Amino acid sequence: MGHLGERLATHTIIGLDTSVLIYHLEAHPVYLPLTRELLAGVETGRWTAVTSTVTVMELTVRPWQLDRPAVARAYEALLVHFPHLILADVTRDVARRAAQLRARYRVRPADALQVATVLIHEATAFVTNDRLLTRLSPALDVVMLDNFVPLEDC
Repeated sequence: MGHLGERLATHTIIGLDTSVLIYHLEAHPVYLPLTRELLAGVETGRWTAVTSTVTVMELTVRPWQLDRPAVARAYEALLVHFPHLILADVTRDVARRAAQLRARYRVRPADALQVATVLIHEATAFVTNDRLLTRLSPALDVVMLDNFVPLEDC
């Protein structure tokens, strides 16, 4: 399982897509070992992680739909208090950078905001499972979780 850690070894600041956190919180059977490794590295300070406040929206929408406000608030609190995780606001600079990313790489608005946020915070890698985001590879190192799933789990 150390392959993900090895892949990220040259990075000190990494961006996290919402999917990483969803897989972890939902204990996804395929991705949980990877998210455990990744988030343990963040928690211990191996990496500083950055995610956008867009993650709050994406992560809590389901609990709000299910009328589970306590779960939504717990998820948000986890993001706010997780060691070595920066939950960054969408600022005008982020919006401008997101527009540039959308224009150049044709990514969806929420994805552009996520990636712009991590770039503004000087992340050099972005961990996701969204293949469409690999087109951003010229801007930063896009790391796909699927590339680290053991073959028997595919």
